[in-house]
Amino acid sequence: MKNVDTKQKKSDMSEIKHINVIGAGLAGCEAAYQAAQRGVKVNLYEMKPTKFTPAHHNKNFAELVCSNSLRSDELSNAIGVLKAELREMDSLIMKAADNNRVAAGSALAVDRELFSSYVTEKIKSHPNITVIEKEIDEINPNEITVIATGPLTSDKMAKYMRDELNLTGLHFFDAAAPIVDFDSIDMSKAFFASRYNKGDADYINCPMNEAEYRDFYDALVSAKEAELHDFDSESQKLTVFEGCMPIEVMARRGFETLLFGPMKPVGIENPVTKETYFAVVQLRKENETGTMYNLVGFQTHLTFGEQKRVFSKIPGLENASFLRYGVMHRNTYIDSPKYLTNFYSLKSNPNIFFAGQMTGVEGYIESASSGFVAGINAAKLAKGEELIDFTSETVIGALSHFVENGGYSGNFQPMNANFGIVAPLGYKVKGGKKARNEEIAKRAILKIKSLKSEI
Repeated sequence: MKNVDTKQKKSDMSEIKHINVIGAGLAGCEAAYQAAQRGVKVNLYEMKPTKFTPAHHNKNFAELVCSNSLRSDELSNAIGVLKAELREMDSLIMKAADNNRVAAGSALAVDRELFSSYVTEKIKSHPNITVIEKEIDEINPNEITVIATGPLTSDKMAKYMRDELNLTGLHFFDAAAPIVDFDSIDMSKAFFASRYNKGDADYINCPMNEAEYRDFYDALVSAKEAELHDFDSESQKLTVFEGCMPIEVMARRGFETLLFGPMKPVGIENPVTKETYFAVVQLRKENETGTMYNLVGFQTHLTFGEQKRVFSKIPGLENASFLRYGVMHRNTYIDSPKYLTNFYSLKSNPNIFFAGQMTGVEGYIESASSGFVAGINAAKLAKGEELIDFTSETVIGALSHFVENGGYSGNFQPMNANFGIVAPLGYKVKGGKKARNEEIAKRAILKIKSLKSEI
């Protein structure tokens, strides 16, 4: 391990009876589960249902906020490899996802309510986990603790991390897409098809000709945005992570920007008429019963009234019933390369681990991955064992090494899983980029399997 001593003195081991996990989001639940599975007693602190963040409304754990999609399952994509690695390692989050998935072609999407209920039941019924409904605003630095309070960590906890742990706090804004009632979609104008000609016909497609797109575009770029008064008081500047860019912000970059993004028409044709289109809006199933659909890529910060006005210009959604309008919320993360190791532990105090988006990993599965690594290593520390480095040959390890080394102070930005952060093969592969990525995926899975005996 770099910068810190990974071993505790044996005399200290008798004093360690448990570990603490703060926060029952995806990262916190994964961390608690992994530690508990290894025989360590876990106190899991969660402030819900006594208190909710601006983005959370469900009393259950591991609540999905922005989307029900956990993205591609294909091994030609780094996120697909990450999911395969976590499945191999008995990830709670992946078991919850696989047991509650809904049709979404080659992507893994879930019923959000059932997903959260599954995780909650597994956590609450685990004999080694004690759930404590309490907001935590400070920790004992001598106890092994995983801080997984999420991108909307409470003001008190953020203050503690800033003042007592001397962490530099940064923030950006994250946006969620609207959800509509399926019965209110005009299917005489919309049609089912796959996403860009990949997988099954699980997406509803709302096509536009050029005139319809221009009318929609003009309304979108001139629409009124909601105020940011409920968020970070230190700054009102709208700083958005690229992967969750509001549709209106993206549109203002240029007339054709959406045609290369969420409204890309390439590979989409009407299965009956064989028509192709100037632009297409796709909707993805939000629940197993198919009564709810979300507008893919339509994260937004428009006022609710403007969302109704503008999005009703989409063919097929003229009379759509919006079950949830898009919302925007603050995401907080720390300058991890300055403070964290590749075990997600604090360089200045190896008893303290962090997990989730606050570490600078971006995405649901990436957050679960950080919780997986933090939970396993917190348990190992509690048992007096050597911590485990998953190495940059795996996507799990590549993310943890990015957190340790991925930027300079003041210049660190959140990162999704991608092959660019994975260690290169060191040799050329015939067949181009796809063949190379498949080779990287094969190596990653083999590496994960070889590490199972150490975990």
